[in-house]
Amino acid sequence: MIDHERDLAALREATERLLADAASWDNASVAEPSRLPGWTRGHVLAHLARNGDALVNVLEGRPMYASAEARDADIERDAPRPLDAQLADVRATDARFRETAAAVPDWSRTVELRNGVTDSASRIPFRRWVEVALHHVDLGCGYELEDLPGEFVGREIDFLAERFAGHPGVPSTALRADDGRTWTTGGGAEGGPVGVSGSAPELLGWLAGRRDGSALKTEGGPLPQLPPL
Repeated sequence: MIDHERDLAALREATERLLADAASWDNASVAEPSRLPGWTRGHVLAHLARNGDALVNVLEGRPMYASAEARDADIERDAPRPLDAQLADVRATDARFRETAAAVPDWSRTVELRNGVTDSASRIPFRRWVEVALHHVDLGCGYELEDLPGEFVGREIDFLAERFAGHPGVPSTALRADDGRTWTTGGGAEGGPVGVSGSAPELLGWLAGRRDGSALKTEGGPLPQLPPL
């Protein structure tokens, strides 16, 4: 069962952890490349701030973004800002998100995100936690997938395995973590079943497009090529 209150608390901790790490930088550090192609660390921080506002829109029943073009333009506009402006913006949007969440009248209702995607309002705090946690890793500041909470890693693998289930480009795939947890995904493409095993952080890295899967073991076929998120 989704516990939005617990996810909000975990999100708060994740946000403070990211802000504490970034607070040690200088303005030159913000302009350095992130691990995301074409994005500086400033782009990542700007995206996190604007995503926070976008999820406020979702919880209040408005479109997540005015348009894809407006989303991209806002990130480009805000990416070059100095460190203090970036951190203040992320902190302010976190406060707005938490204030909005405190006033949600019905967490069981269905809300709409980008591209017609719908979800339960109760899963929005976890979606925000995903943004903060994975983009913390993307900043390339020493925080790695292995540093993520084990509960988070398992739940995000659950989410991504569900997302790729039945995908026409992914064969039937069985995932197994070293700790014994298992998942299934794919099944919409010919071939398989393919077994993929390794540590949970490595599985998450592959599913989330953060690692190439070279540290994973496969049986029954090559490592499936996953579509971009």
